[in-house]
Amino acid sequence: MTLDQLRIFIAVAERSHMTRAATALGMTQSATSAAVATLERQSGVKLFDRVGRGIELTDAGRRFLPEARAVVERARIARAVLEQSSNRVSGTVSIGASQTIANHWLPRRLAAYHQAFPNVQLEITIGNTQAIESAVFAGRVDVGLVEGPITHEELIRRVVDTDRPMLVVAAGSGLPQVSGDRIDLMNLSWVIREKGSGTRRLLEELCERQKVDFAALRVVLELPSNEAVCEAVEAGAGATIISEQVAGAALKAGRLRAVPVDLPQREFALLRHSERTLSPAQRALADALSDQRT
Repeated sequence: MTLDQLRIFIAVAERSHMTRAATALGMTQSATSAAVATLERQSGVKLFDRVGRGIELTDAGRRFLPEARAVVERARIARAVLEQSSNRVSGTVSIGASQTIANHWLPRRLAAYHQAFPNVQLEITIGNTQAIESAVFAGRVDVGLVEGPITHEELIRRVVDTDRPMLVVAAGSGLPQVSGDRIDLMNLSWVIREKGSGTRRLLEELCERQKVDFAALRVVLELPSNEAVCEAVEAGAGATIISEQVAGAALKAGRLRAVPVDLPQREFALLRHSERTLSPAQRALADALSDQRT
């Protein structure tokens, strides 16, 4: 039984789906299935029942899951102890970041961190805000970077920067009528991100402020990335609310137009679990990101 097998088992158990677990782990579905099968064969215990297209933990699997989590967490703590005993900052830091942060805000900051701490290996996972929050809570990443509020009380949230959202339409589109922060949301077609995305949450919050039913909006496309959303808006599919950092290049090039509606800034925040001790490398990263507010 190896730590990798335990991590794979935990990922599959948390998702009840082999393919989704493989995607989260950056593995192929066949390699993930093989690791689970090997663990079951070596232990002589069936851990999952195959039910339709999904899988469910057996009674033995449910009893084993908290023990597997405990072993993986103890291994993480042991690694941190060794790193703390070293005279230099080294080791590995796993970071989960939302798309907006990972693609636009984070790269130059990670480059600066690497120059300061060349012996630290950085591992980056990209997902929407909800997925990254869950990854930090479950210990699949050491720290997370997300937009907006979180739901897990066990997580410590530290604001590292602010972001300016914008409502944008295609360059050739007419601008809707605006009064301060009021706009006729029902009169627009919308291109949005998937559920759980911080970018989607911007439109949801605007609907809440204007007492508009989000489900009643005319949503023409729901897409899995900021870049896809911008491309669709540029092509005239509809309007969207998105970070200025994402839309900036298209605005400068004249492919998008900004609608002059007042939108509140949102926060970029660093997340970590309150019950997990940061290694020197992890703490140095958290401090570096917090110190580089722009």
